[in-house]
Amino acid sequence: MLLKENIPISYIAGKIKKEILFVTIYAVAIAVLYNSFHFTRISIPIAVPTILGTVISLLLAFKSNQAYDRWWEARTIWGAIVNDSRTLTRQLLTFVDTHMGSAEERAFCERMAKRQIAWCYSLSRHLRKQDPLHGLEKYISGKELDYVSRYSNVPMALLELHGEDLRNAFKLGWINEYQQVEMDKTLTRFSNEMGGCERIKNTIFPATYSVYIHFSLIMFIMLLPFGLIEFFGIVEVPLVIAISCSFFLIQKMAIHLQDPFENKPTDTPTSTISQTIERDIKQMLKETYHHENKQASGSLEGAKVFYIL
Repeated sequence: MLLKENIPISYIAGKIKKEILFVTIYAVAIAVLYNSFHFTRISIPIAVPTILGTVISLLLAFKSNQAYDRWWEARTIWGAIVNDSRTLTRQLLTFVDTHMGSAEERAFCERMAKRQIAWCYSLSRHLRKQDPLHGLEKYISGKELDYVSRYSNVPMALLELHGEDLRNAFKLGWINEYQQVEMDKTLTRFSNEMGGCERIKNTIFPATYSVYIHFSLIMFIMLLPFGLIEFFGIVEVPLVIAISCSFFLIQKMAIHLQDPFENKPTDTPTSTISQTIERDIKQMLKETYHHENKQASGSLEGAKVFYIL
């Protein structure tokens, strides 16, 4: 997720550098033809690119709104994951007598709580097509790690282990029937939240819509110099570049926001959210939390940080 401040100009310009180069060469060529070779008949009424530009603006606004809706839904789901992770840990620590109970009861609570941390990191990496087993050895046992490694969907396997632990805790009398039902509802919400993330990940934005907008935008950019050259002369070059950059940046913004789980600066910050969950759960377990910032954000030196993953 891009932060509010410190976004470098080089990052923004880098997203449209090819488009800027093309537009610059094209606008200069039109200016040279008009001013040096006196091809004065190449100008067209300014109303032509104006109308086309208005239509494209409406289409880009619609696409940007739809892309942001996808990004915001992803962020909302991960906000629910934070709340439910805290809820699960609280239920474990209050439903099970960890103070007067046996060491096995305390171990049960710690095992499930740390497995929940593993689930968050695993889901984050699963959505980004990374290794979902990476780093899980810090939170689950070797036996559990070997078990979940057999699954193509590791987060689902971790939820299965959650369910088995709840069943065993009920059989041993550590939780009663009503408490088991409440905790199972929490696990069901985790399953629904995982499904919501996978739906966003696997549902692509309509390709034809993006192609049509891009084609219309190219037509607009190619017509724009002909509409400006008669009124502005050589000044049409920077004008065309400025107008084109605005349209291309809006288009790129929509393209990046529509896919919030691609391990890019515009992603929903699932890794950072998982770190927040780990911190809160470990503090509830009365354990020391050591923050290890491993995010790749161009640079992690103070003011140079401009996004989080």
